[in-house]
Amino acid sequence: MKSAIITFPGSNCDRDAVTALQKVGSKIQKIWHQETKLDDDLDLIIIPGGFSYGDYLRSGAMAAISPVMFEVKRLAAKGVKVLGICNGFQILTEAGLLPGILVRNKKMKFICREVILRVENNETFFTKKYKKNQLIHVPIAHMDGNYLADAGTLKKLEDGGNIAFRYVDVDGNFSDESNPNGSVLNIAGIFNDQKNVLGMMPHPERAIDDDMGSKDGLVLFEGLLG
Repeated sequence: MKSAIITFPGSNCDRDAVTALQKVGSKIQKIWHQETKLDDDLDLIIIPGGFSYGDYLRSGAMAAISPVMFEVKRLAAKGVKVLGICNGFQILTEAGLLPGILVRNKKMKFICREVILRVENNETFFTKKYKKNQLIHVPIAHMDGNYLADAGTLKKLEDGGNIAFRYVDVDGNFSDESNPNGSVLNIAGIFNDQKNVLGMMPHPERAIDDDMGSKDGLVLFEGLLG
């Protein structure tokens, strides 16, 4: 697998993504956001977490128009897998690669803790090594993780199997109590219609070893190998 990890001014999870990909044996290219050409034979592009451009205007808004994002859009349209994590999810929505928006957490506070996710669709490149409705433990660290979309978009996400993960409790139920940031329908991650673009607020690259408290995130990267 040949992967590219994009770094923007303010990215701070790009090295974590490198570590995760090294763990599964991927070849890795480190890409600066001003690059205007990406290799056509890439298998995966990761847009990592952080605070691109200091989250000025809106989180991800400035990064979404960085030169490299035109290449990300081109390759995504060709079927290359794109994974946006945390700030990367925000960038994907701002760039129009995923629907909806991510706004300030409901309680207006930065949240950094482990959450429980339920796998909603395991028939994709990213989730095929999980079981449907499997509960996984993955950390979050964000201020603007409250996912919002209009009713029509939410229906399309539901009907199309485009909801990847939901925030749930230990019994696998989603409720206000199990929702850390106020996201509508407890949404933690979504796919595009072709299922080759995934945006998620939790950090799978920070759950790749038992010493980190969980290795549930490693399963996602392992699934991308083939």
